[in-house]
Amino acid sequence: MKAVILLSGGLDSSTVLYQAKADGCECYAISFDYKQRHRRELESARAIALSAAVKAHQIVNFDLTLWGGSALTDDEMELPIDRTLGEMSQNIPITYVPARNTIFLSFALAYAETLEADRIYIGVNALDYSGYPDCRLDYIQAMQEVFRLGTKQGREGNAINIITPLIELKKTEIIQLGNKLGVPWEHTWSCYAGGENACGVCDSCRLRLAAFEELRLKDPVAYA
Repeated sequence: MKAVILLSGGLDSSTVLYQAKADGCECYAISFDYKQRHRRELESARAIALSAAVKAHQIVNFDLTLWGGSALTDDEMELPIDRTLGEMSQNIPITYVPARNTIFLSFALAYAETLEADRIYIGVNALDYSGYPDCRLDYIQAMQEVFRLGTKQGREGNAINIITPLIELKKTEIIQLGNKLGVPWEHTWSCYAGGENACGVCDSCRLRLAAFEELRLKDPVAYA
């Protein structure tokens, strides 16, 4: 099987790439430089792609800072910091990038169809406290129908399947799966701030640190 894997370099997407390998797929990774605040993650994406010995790794460039709308694409919007898990779960946060997964999946679909791939893997997670609307099962189901209706491959009865191994896992369970698969956590990057070291206080860092702490494991990534 050929598979395109959306790879940010983060904890979730890295686990998904290693899961695709374990599933026996020939892996083609795709990452995105959309001028995000945390472009540092692309260094990790390259490192993870190399460690997983993917068949190819594409980095697609475009600029979502043209219209902003998110703390990840607009420097004038402040990142939320030091929030509790309860506070994170109350509303869709300002780190939500409008239509980001739809954009990402569209690029991945175009790439996958040129490869005559069978699958696209994406590390969305419906149980994550961030509550992003484009990480939920009903969204993935709708996009699967788009894949079927909007491609030659789909209309000919061979639709590319969206695979979401993490969608119903807790962050601790994702780490446990990654440990089983041999994901090199030291090469991953989750921080939204994009500094030399992970900030430790943004929502993504706090979710990650809380999960490692709950498992009584040390996160090997350096924190400020």
